[in-house]
Amino acid sequence: LCNCSSVGSAGCNRTTGQCLCLAGYAGPRCHSCAHGFFPQQGGQQCQPCSCSPAGATSEQCDHSGKCQCKVGVTDLKCDRCSEGYYRFNETTCEPCQCNNHSHTCDSSTGTCLDCQENTEGEHCELCKEGFYRSTHPAHGCQRCPCSTVASTGTCHLQPGESVPRCDKCRPGYTGLNCNQCDKGYYNSDSICVRCECNGNVDPALSPSVCHPDSGECIGCLYHTTGTHCELCEEGYSRDSEGTNCTRKEATLGPEPREFTTSAPNTTKATSFSTAVLNSTLSPSTLQTIFPVSSTDNSTSAFADVSWTQFNIIILTVIIIVVVLLMGFVGAVYMYREYQNRKLNAPFWTIELKEDNISFSSYHDSIPNADVSGLLEDDGNEVAPNGQLTLTTPMHNYKA
Repeated sequence: LCNCSSVGSAGCNRTTGQCLCLAGYAGPRCHSCAHGFFPQQGGQQCQPCSCSPAGATSEQCDHSGKCQCKVGVTDLKCDRCSEGYYRFNETTCEPCQCNNHSHTCDSSTGTCLDCQENTEGEHCELCKEGFYRSTHPAHGCQRCPCSTVASTGTCHLQPGESVPRCDKCRPGYTGLNCNQCDKGYYNSDSICVRCECNGNVDPALSPSVCHPDSGECIGCLYHTTGTHCELCEEGYSRDSEGTNCTRKEATLGPEPREFTTSAPNTTKATSFSTAVLNSTLSPSTLQTIFPVSSTDNSTSAFADVSWTQFNIIILTVIIIVVVLLMGFVGAVYMYREYQNRKLNAPFWTIELKEDNISFSSYHDSIPNADVSGLLEDDGNEVAPNGQLTLTTPMHNYKA
């Protein structure tokens, strides 16, 4: 009479005809699943939904057993945070805090995963190494303009500045972007190389030590010279140990010294003995020409000045000789010009005879000489045939 479900009922009330349903079953005959239960697939038994009270909106689930989850909650029973959320608690899941640089985070700790746009950190709030955060929000993290050769490659942007600064330059480099050579270094093919001055430059006196482009040392000390202060100055030489430059010492021997000069194409030499020098130069000059070896610094300095005076004297003598030779050549030239002018002057030859006068002229440069002015007498005439006619009041001569 009750017609109760054999699976979902526990019997029937004979008086009322009402079926007694088991847990999870409902209906007059106990053939339906109660609230919070769903029918098992392929069978008539009802299974509990077991929806999470914190993640599900209700205890009811669909016929497949899937619960209706809250926002940020997922899974069959709504007991796990969905992607982009973390920290499942009694109320709901919290969204990941990744500053819009990631969509996922650890469901338990909230640490952001797979940070994008060159960011890193628990919440993608930092820029990766070698990047800096631009002042423009849309630009995000930009790459540092710092070479890993000249710096650590990292940089930072100070407040109020728009250009980043490299965090730390490597030895030999300086500047905001570590793109300049520091003091004591020079640029060699875009690489800063230490100046090589063999310890003969004082950085306190020459802070740059060498030229930043060529590497030539500045301010060589201890009587050294050269690109790298590797040579000794004139008048100095390396000591026996090869480290310091010491003054060359010269001694005056017992034999007179001779200074010999020779031309490339001649074999004859002209010698001037020290006796001639003694007769023409003062004792102080001779002393400077032949300095006596001494360890006294004052004597060495005096020898340096004397050699300079000797060179000036020799140069003065050469200039005087050249001037005298030029004057002599000019005088000879003027004399020869005078003789040429005298020899080339025009002259006349007049022959007086009894009845006539004949003349002739010689001059290479005046072949057609005008003889009309030869005689100052107004009565003189020159005939067309070249004969000179003398006319006087009483006599008439024809030449």
